[in-house]
Amino acid sequence: MTGLTYDLHIHSCLSPCGDDDMTPANIAGMAALKGLEAVALTDHNTCRNCPAFMAAAREYGVLAVPGMEINTSEEVHAVCLFPNLEAALCFDSYVYGKLIQFPNNEAIFGKQQIYNEQDQVCGTEPNLLINATEISFDGLWELVRSYGGVMFPAHVDKTANSLIANLGFIPPDSRFRTAEVKDLKKLHQLQKDNPYLDKCRIISNSDAHYLEHMNEPELTLQVEEKTVQGIIDALLDGAG
Repeated sequence: MTGLTYDLHIHSCLSPCGDDDMTPANIAGMAALKGLEAVALTDHNTCRNCPAFMAAAREYGVLAVPGMEINTSEEVHAVCLFPNLEAALCFDSYVYGKLIQFPNNEAIFGKQQIYNEQDQVCGTEPNLLINATEISFDGLWELVRSYGGVMFPAHVDKTANSLIANLGFIPPDSRFRTAEVKDLKKLHQLQKDNPYLDKCRIISNSDAHYLEHMNEPELTLQVEEKTVQGIIDALLDGAG
């Protein structure tokens, strides 16, 4: 086993709440500058900035994981990570067909910018990406696994858009083995109130919408191999 410094929940400027400086290349560059070894791009309900992000990360020598933060029909946020770009983009197409269609108003919600590998804007998304989808949390695990990926509930300690806040509990028949906690000081009470978390691998990501908010290289993820598949396997295994 070996440890990887990580940040597996980051938003680019394709998310309407993401800062304009959160271009794919800037995210990869900041990860390299901070000394993060593995980073995932997880925009709201889309993977369409992942091609540019992964190209930039290769240039910087950072291990890049293609992903998405999906908003379920219950408005529960969950991070979905995939073994390769092809799987992520196939999942992206499926999710887009399940996204509740509503035009984005840039003046209210912000821009939704798609970048190419030259770190230039090559398009915008007209429909608001932060809306809920028609995909339930109950079926999300098997759906993501069908694309070879892994899913974990995002920021379970938050009071909005989290599994515990929105459902009121963790369904006992859940299959996820990793959970994201934003504030690790809350972990003991969370585990006391939700014993399901005892069998989960607990990770803490930045959920960054600004470059300066990305993780510092203080936490490590133990993996069998330093690859995207190695990361996914570790998150599938949970606490062991």
